[in-house]
Amino acid sequence: MSSFLLLAWIIVIGTCGEMCVSRAMKVVGEVKDFRPLAIVRVIARALRVGWMWLGVGMMAAAFFALLGVLSVDNVSFVVPVTALSYLAGACGGVFFLGERVTRERWLGVLLVVIGVSLVILGRAK
Repeated sequence: MSSFLLLAWIIVIGTCGEMCVSRAMKVVGEVKDFRPLAIVRVIARALRVGWMWLGVGMMAAAFFALLGVLSVDNVSFVVPVTALSYLAGACGGVFFLGERVTRERWLGVLLVVIGVSLVILGRAK
């Protein structure tokens, strides 16, 4: 049961962190120059956005939960199940970031969910 809670935490909190970082980067603007000094400037601008700090904190919390669940479950189970973050990411993109998700993307997400379902069913046996 604790593995299930940790997996849910990884999926929800990790994806929420990614949504926050995405929102922060929308504030910072498009990165067009990848020279070292330009990257330092982008990072400095990003660190002034509150969404970035919230997102990084959430992603760190998800990472440490991943360490915890990997200490009790097989990586061949954990990694595929955390792919449910693709579903959470698509939903978050629509509802939190106002993105439009195409039918093809939803179909891809559905395929991932079917694959995760097979992994979970395989564990039950």
